[in-house]
Amino acid sequence: MDIPAKVKRLLAIFLIGVASGFLIAFAALRIVENRLIFHPPRYPEGFPPPQIIQQEAEEIWLVTADGVRINAFYHSNPASRQILLCFHGNAENIGFGLGHLHAMAAIGTNILAVEYRGYGKSEGKPDEAGVYHDADAAYEYLTGQRHFRPEDIIVYGHSLGGAVAVNLASRRPCGGLIVESSFTSARAMARRMFAIPFISYAVKSHFDSEELIREVHAPILIVHGTLDETVPFEMGEQLFRAAPEPKQFFRVEGAHHNDVMEVGGQEYMACLKNFVASNARP
Repeated sequence: MDIPAKVKRLLAIFLIGVASGFLIAFAALRIVENRLIFHPPRYPEGFPPPQIIQQEAEEIWLVTADGVRINAFYHSNPASRQILLCFHGNAENIGFGLGHLHAMAAIGTNILAVEYRGYGKSEGKPDEAGVYHDADAAYEYLTGQRHFRPEDIIVYGHSLGGAVAVNLASRRPCGGLIVESSFTSARAMARRMFAIPFISYAVKSHFDSEELIREVHAPILIVHGTLDETVPFEMGEQLFRAAPEPKQFFRVEGAHHNDVMEVGGQEYMACLKNFVASNARP
């Protein structure tokens, strides 16, 4: 049966309206995407008094390839030849992470905790390409100025920092990679957060850890809490399945997104310490 011309016109108008709505929504998402992804606390938020910082670490400044000055904390352990290159999660900065740095010092290595552009005291505004530049600047500082061998650099990242760590380790030689409470990709997170059809195709940021982790040529440790409400535990399992050997998975029963160290306790610290020690090069 033929559809009346009037109905065809109304249907066409409806479809055009729906398509226009999707285009407007996608364009709006592209405009505000970085604001949705990055939540940078600026100095002095999260930073303890300077005298407390000085007890834990040396405050340093790095300059990225695109000319942005970024802040970092360096904790020295002269007895160790290894270093943990640490990338923190979203909605925090290295000031917030000073207590975490203090606890990680028990592993027995040197530590460099890196700030992203636009976070804490660092200059600039964050985006995906920018935080990769920040990671490169930290790596080059360690190999160029501190004279660490690539095989003595253990790259560690939590949540968003996990994606930064995977990206760096996929491009640069290192002695190991630790990914904690991190996601498979930005598109997968967009599908999880927004119940809008095809929303993942509007996301220009990739953070495609599930693909990039296949390119890592170093031992890998994946850590994830079973009750993570921000990045589901299944994403940690997906990253582990995609990762090449040698690899190991540490499941922290009852841990949420930001309390893996506290819930994991001594067992968690022992896992990290053993991973780092087992990958020490003579």
